[in-house]
Parts: sequence; C-alpha cells; structure tokens
Amino acid sequence: MTLLLLLAAPALAAGRLTLGVQLEPPNLDPTSSAAAAIKEVTFPNVYEGLVELGPGGAVQPLLATGWTISPDGLTYRFRLRQGVRFHDGTLFDASSVRFSLDRARAKASTNSQKPRFAVIDRVDIIDPYTVDIRLKRRYGSFLQVLGWGDAVMLSPASAASDAVRPVGTGPFRFADWRRGDSITLTRNPDYWGRPASLSAVTFRVIPDPSAALSALKAGDVDAFAGFPAPEALGELRKDPRFVDRIGPSEAETLVALNNRIPPLNNLLVRRALSYAIDRKAIIAGAMFGYGQPIGSHYPPQDPGYVDLTGLYPHDPAKARALLAKAGYPSGFSLTLKLPPPAYARRAGEIVAAELAEVGIKVRIQNIEWAQWLAQVFGRRDFDMTIVAHVEPMDYDIYARDDYYFGYQNPRYKQLLTELDDSLDPARRAALLGQMQRTLAGDAVNLFLFEYPTLGVWNAKVKGLWAPTPVRTFDLAAASIEGAPAAAAGQREARPAPTWLWLVLASPFALAFAWGVLRTEPAYLARRLATLAATLVVTSLVVFALLQIAPGDPARYMMGLSADPEALAALRQQLGLDAPAAQRYLAWIAGLAHGDFGISYTYRVPVGGLIAERLAVSLPLTLYALLLSTLGAFTAALAAAAKPGGIADRLFGALTPLGVAVPNFWIGMLLVVVFASGLKWFDAGGFPGWDSGVLPALKALTLPAVALALPQGAILARVLRAELKGQLVQDYVRTARAKGLTARQVLLRHALPNALIPALTILGLQVSFLLAGAVIIENVFFLPGLGRLVFQAIAQRDLMVVQSVVLLLVFAVVSINFLVDLAYAAADPRLRRRG
Repeated sequence: MTLLLLLAAPALAAGRLTLGVQLEPPNLDPTSSAAAAIKEVTFPNVYEGLVELGPGGAVQPLLATGWTISPDGLTYRFRLRQGVRFHDGTLFDASSVRFSLDRARAKASTNSQKPRFAVIDRVDIIDPYTVDIRLKRRYGSFLQVLGWGDAVMLSPASAASDAVRPVGTGPFRFADWRRGDSITLTRNPDYWGRPASLSAVTFRVIPDPSAALSALKAGDVDAFAGFPAPEALGELRKDPRFVDRIGPSEAETLVALNNRIPPLNNLLVRRALSYAIDRKAIIAGAMFGYGQPIGSHYPPQDPGYVDLTGLYPHDPAKARALLAKAGYPSGFSLTLKLPPPAYARRAGEIVAAELAEVGIKVRIQNIEWAQWLAQVFGRRDFDMTIVAHVEPMDYDIYARDDYYFGYQNPRYKQLLTELDDSLDPARRAALLGQMQRTLAGDAVNLFLFEYPTLGVWNAKVKGLWAPTPVRTFDLAAASIEGAPAAAAGQREARPAPTWLWLVLASPFALAFAWGVLRTEPAYLARRLATLAATLVVTSLVVFALLQIAPGDPARYMMGLSADPEALAALRQQLGLDAPAAQRYLAWIAGLAHGDFGISYTYRVPVGGLIAERLAVSLPLTLYALLLSTLGAFTAALAAAAKPGGIADRLFGALTPLGVAVPNFWIGMLLVVVFASGLKWFDAGGFPGWDSGVLPALKALTLPAVALALPQGAILARVLRAELKGQLVQDYVRTARAKGLTARQVLLRHALPNALIPALTILGLQVSFLLAGAVIIENVFFLPGLGRLVFQAIAQRDLMVVQSVVLLLVFAVVSINFLVDLAYAAADPRLRRRG
C-alpha cells in the first residue's frame, strides 16, 4: 500500500489535480444551456456572479461587496468590487453587469433561466462601481437566482466565444479542451481574491461507472466529486488512499405520474400508489442505501424544507383499501417508461414489484433519452416514468398547465405568486411549507428520494468538498497536502501533428495508387460511379431517418424547465426552424467544399471534431488490426503446419474462447491486471499525440489488445479452416511429390489460395474497428470516433451523426475497393479475368 501511495505522489506533488466527471459539457458557457455538466466545470472556477450561495443557501457577496433593497422591493442596488479583471484583461464594472443581465433576458437568449431574468425591467448604471437593477414586480427569490451559474458575469469583449473559450473572473483560466477526453484549467495569477493553491485542474471525462472505479484505483484520477458507482463505495472505503463524502444535491428523484389520464387523475388512486411504495427499499435497492427520502418536491438541505415523508408510510393494506374505494378493487394496468440512467432502471423494477403487491400490473418499457424527451416530455404519452429533476428551485413547474405532469391547482398557483411577491424570510418559509404540503396532499407524483452527491478523492487532497444548494465543484480552496506551489502555465490544445496524418494516410494512398495503375479505366470509372451513387443515396436515407427519429436537439440541450421562448431562439440559432429540404441542400452544399457543418452540441465545426476523433480511432484501428493479423496468421500457420500437434490442439482450445468472450470483458480484465494491479498502463484516457509517440501508443495498447483478441480469433479460425482445406488438394500432393518441404508447400501454395476469405474478414474488421469500438472506447474512456457517434445520437446532434455516418460509408466502400484489389494481388487469376 505504501508503494501505491508513492506511485500516486508525483502527480499530486506537482500541484495538478485530475478530477473525474461522468458527463462532458456540451459547451462551456453556463448561460447558454441547462446542462449541469457545464456548471460543474466552469462555475465558480472560471465564472463568478455578483453573489454566491454558501452552505445552507445563505446569499453571500462575491463580485458585489454588498447590496440594498428599496422599501417597495423593486430596486436592488449593488456595490461592485473594484480592481477585478476578466481573463481577457477587460475591467469588470457596472457596464459588465448591465451587459450580462441584458444578454440573459434578451429575446434571442437561450439562458435556461430566462423567465426568471424576465422580471428585470432595466439595469441602471449609477457610477462605474454601483448599479441598480429595477424589477417589473417583486421577486423574493431574486438574490438566490443571482447566485446560480446562469447569472454569471461575462466580458462584453469575449462573450460571443465563451461556449468554446470561456472567459470569466474566477480563480482559474481555461487552458485546453480535448473534446471527448478532458478539460484543463490553470490557476489565474491575476485573481482578485486569494490565489488558488492548485496550479492546474484537469476534468477527465469518464462516463462508464466501472471505468470510473478503475481510474480511481489505478491513480489516473485523483478525485471523483460526482462518483457514479454507489455500489463501489464500500470497496473504496476499505482503501486508506481514499476519502469519501456524501452530500446533498438539487435532484428530486420521483415517479412522475400523468395526472391527465384515468385512473391517475383520481386523487384516491394517486394516494394509494403513494402508500404502496417503500422509499427505504427503493433507496436500498436502486442506490445501495445512498439518498434521503423526500415527501414532496423540495430538497431537504434548502431553507423552508418540511419533512413530509411520514404522510404516506408504506402500507399496502391502506393502498388496497383506497383502490377499492376509488372503484378499482381488482387493480388495473399501467406502463412505466424508464430513461437510461441506472437509478431509474433499478428503481423501476422495485416500484413495479411493490405496485404488483396491491394489484396494479406494471409493464416496464425501457427507452432512450431521445425517446423519453419525445414521448414522455413532449407528447405526454406515458402513464408513469422515473426521473431526477436537477434544476434548483424548480417547484414552479407545478404551476405550468402544459407541463408533462398535467397537474392543475389554482391554489398552488396562488401560493407561488405570493411567494414571489414576498421578501420576508418567515413569510417565505411559511409559503414554501404550504406549497410542499399541497403537492404532497394532492399526491401529484410519487416522491422518492433526493439524489446524493457522492465524492471520492485521494486522502492527500484537502478542501475539495464544500456542499452548497447548487451542485458545484468549487476548487478555489482545494489543495494537495505536501505539494509545493507550482507555476501556473497555460497549455493550449494542439491538433494531431502533420506527421501522424502522413503516416496513417500513406498506406491507403499507396494502395489506391497501386490499384489505379493496375486497374482498367472502365472498371475504375464504374467503381467511382458506384461510390458516388452510394454516398448520395446514403445521405438521403440518413438525413430522412434522422428527421423522423424521436427527440428534439434543442429540447435536449435546454432541459426539462426550458422557457418556450428560449427554446424557440435556440432552434433558430441551430437552423432547426428551416424546412427539411432546405437543411438537406445546405448540408450537401457544404460537403461539396469540405464543410461538414456546425455541431449542435459543441458549437464547433464538425470537420474539426471528426479530425480530433480520427486521430485516436484510426491509430487504434490500425494498431488492433496489426496485432490481430500478426497473431492470427502466426497461430493459424503454426496449427496448420502440424495437424493434431500441440499447437493445433492449443489453437482448437483457445480460439473458441477468444471468439466467445466479449471484447469489453477482456478490456476490463486487462485494466484490473495491468492498470489497477501491476500499474504498467493507465486505466484509460488519451494524452494526445503532442505528448509524444510512446505515451500515446502506451495509452492505446490495452484497448488495442482488447479489440484484437476476439478479431484475431475469428480471423485465425477462418484462415486455419481454409489452410486445412487447401492442404488436402491435389496440387499440394503434386508439390510434395516434386520435393518441396511441408513448410514450403504451406507458405508458397496453400497460404496464397487461403487468403481470399481471410482478406474478406480483414476488410470487415477494419470497418468494425473504425466505428464499432464504442464499447471499448467507453471502457477506456477514449475520445474516439465511435464514442463521438454514440454521444451525438444520445444528444440528438444531427449534424454530427449524418456527417460521420456518411464519412463511414465512404470509408467502408473504399476499404471494399482495396480488398478487391488485394484479391487480385493474392490470386493472379482474378487479375487476368479483368
């Protein structure tokens, strides 16, 4: 154990922290989207607001040193901190405040909290460091809203590019973003407050829970502030290298009910369902005991919380009695649509079993996020669903008649109006209590638990944990025990070096050149025409399928509480409001001159994204192909050389195992042995080619082996079977009769004739390895092309999906062309046939 701590020490001693995160931000501007992942990285590390929310939700000064509120509650005067500069050198003053707030409430704003900023009437500059914010009406939650990531202060000079290069006033500056892999921040030496202790922080994107555990144990990451595998916490607690904490979040996890449809529009039925569920059993089974029960839609850590978990204790007999009273003594049937997160799928199984005990038959239907957004949230086509609502202070959704719950209660709307109009803390607490009791009394949903924030980090890391009402990873006070202060250096992202593309492209270019020289012009023209027709048809099919596929990209990006006006503005910015035919023609016109379009999610050119991912996927494909080919040919030739010998018997025993064992299982086994155990390799990630050839190849070795073993086993079995068939042919006996050795016959005669099916398998494997390695890329959290497509499909990034699919079709057709040329090289008879 001492050795493990010593191995982890160098990374920590440099004052650089590697923090694991499960979700990659779609962009880096917290005012442009509801995605929580944006704020987890940038707020308040890069961006800061006028105020901040401390533990317990207390509003504290930040960029504002203080404030006063007019007696009528309509004017907030803020005194601003002097001497503060944005990272681009712009001075922070009253004009910055007016710009930021006017931008948040503008008609074209895509801010997820735009309705809350719409209460602002105007922003008046009193002097350079005093500003008045005048409201249209009293809004008691205004100060709390200013403490969210949606209300950060932006530099007018750089706000337009904040999505890709964020500029704020915080203790860290943006340095590098390797999309699909990591985001790096460096210490801001000109910070107005106490400088950060850490010299740099790297947020490493690790979406798979098993990979997150492996990365922690291998020392690839120093901390995971939102650890996604609660089932593994018990194991990590036994390891003295780690410290863990469980904190609150704003994620109310609930079984959402469709109050519009019978029998769920019956209050007695909804109350019966509430009595039927056992929150403690659900927390134990779905969250392994982590999570706090809730009885209404309100986080337990926020001021004004009322514990209503005792209102509906687990009482199946009471539930059956209420069902009988409602006219359903024999129960009824419901459909439970579950989105992908593990907590929803696990909780759904338990909820279905508990409802079955009271006579309600539940049919579970697992759906993807895009389907969930289209069916459940969009069309309200559901009975029940399970989801965590992560937006802070989102109890206002129950006052929306068109919200997917379908809940309508004039009394609740009146309470919300009174709350907004009240500034008195005691009065607000009383109103919040009444609102919680109203939701619980109406049993609008089955309120389950508050999703916990699970933190695990190296014991040498101090000051990382600061739970607040808004989930943030505040790194300003974080430090590493015993680490000397290191100079902060900004490391710019660099594309893959030119030599890499030359090395990767040269084999394909030479093969094409050789094929063109040895192919008849008429045949070549026919193949090129076929390629062009295939691409045209593919573009039409892919574009059409994506248009009818469920899910709205704008809705996915804006979240469940999106303002309709902000949603419409985003759709216009993305070009989604244009007719489908117009969008298709614009896409094809762009492709004609090498423009793949702009990614909906990342807001950067798709061509650049593809190039970044190909710099990982293409070397990985060739590396795995090289390993599988060398291994397969060596094993097949050794087995065929002496049929029935030791090599042949081992071949017969091991290759079926290689075919049967999934590559992702092999990958996890390699991580356990060579990363977590022996520490010869990292558990995953990719350092980039600018870090050196050897580090990059080292990072690709374990994934290449995991991909190569099953593919090599398949190729070896095909080649061995063909060699076996060739060795009993007449021409082999003739060759032996002429005095050739068995080895000469095998290599000179049998092998060339056995190559045709082997080449077919190789062509298929190249196509699979290039785009089908998404599971391995998730296991090793590699930013490859397969993972890009997977993310784009999940996020409904249509521009990325259609462009990558078209590129892959081109690659497959080109590879097939090369395979045809290889046929001719392997068998001259095919070449003579033309």
